[in-house]
Amino acid sequence: MKSFLYERATTTQQAVDALAKRLDAKLIAGGTNLLDLMKLEIEQPRHLIDVNSLPLSSIEPLPGGALRIGALVRNSDLAADSRIRREYPLLSQALLAGASGQIRNQATTAGNLLQRTRCYYFYDPRMPCNKRVPGSGCAALNGFNRIHAVLGASDHCIATHPSDMAVAMTALDARVETLSAAGARSFPIDQLYRPPGSTPHVETSLAQGEMITSVTLPPPPPGRQMYRKVRDRASFAFALVAVATIIDADSVAVRNARIAFGGVAPKPWRGIVAEQALLSARPSRDALEQIAEIALADARSQKHNAFKVPLAKRTLMHAIAESTRDG
Repeated sequence: MKSFLYERATTTQQAVDALAKRLDAKLIAGGTNLLDLMKLEIEQPRHLIDVNSLPLSSIEPLPGGALRIGALVRNSDLAADSRIRREYPLLSQALLAGASGQIRNQATTAGNLLQRTRCYYFYDPRMPCNKRVPGSGCAALNGFNRIHAVLGASDHCIATHPSDMAVAMTALDARVETLSAAGARSFPIDQLYRPPGSTPHVETSLAQGEMITSVTLPPPPPGRQMYRKVRDRASFAFALVAVATIIDADSVAVRNARIAFGGVAPKPWRGIVAEQALLSARPSRDALEQIAEIALADARSQKHNAFKVPLAKRTLMHAIAESTRDG
């Protein structure tokens, strides 16, 4: 049993101040990922700051039709919210595709965004892992890498980001709002995650002592929203490939498109070039194949995960075809 200090924060500022004081401090709310990591001694915080009492558990409308989601909103409550289901169905679909009902009842918005990778070797302290011990190597490169990244990885880390919710929020152009000793800031969710490069242990752009307070969704985008997740079993499994699409099309042309992938990269992966390629006449079968090729043009597979590249292409093609069909 490892000893640690436990503190209940009663204000957001108290939580930020406590977090900034010690490098070995961690915030805890649902604890669905952190507690597992502590049991395996992968995370060994000496100071746990319980933030469950903070006033960050509401979903609030903003002027102009935007929506602010508090950092402590539980995944189950977010998925069931009538405004989310009606105006951002992509987000509700993604949340319901993730984890089990029991975990969704505990998991929070901020915790979901900040969960660690599910790489086998990251969870095994006996194996080298640059994300866990910088400079120790990446066992996945020459190991069993079936679930690992084909986009955006590096020679130092090929782990994937596990969040379904983050993929949907990336497609929705969400913004993350934070608080630290330096004050409050807001930035696009895509800027929250850092590619591994040579420093895979630095996973986000959050500074020491900075905490997520909310996520803001812009006004609902026009078009059909869809989340497609391919996994090894029907429930409680992380994505091998996931595709989030928002496509605004009529009988003649595609006016706007957003594409984000999950399960294939160290962060939610936005398909910007593929989005641009989709903006034209309604896509034919040949055009869909070309768009899929564009989306995965930079894919780099390993020994066991080469299947992810054609799987991601087919999943994207299916999502686009379904989103642009009449009726």
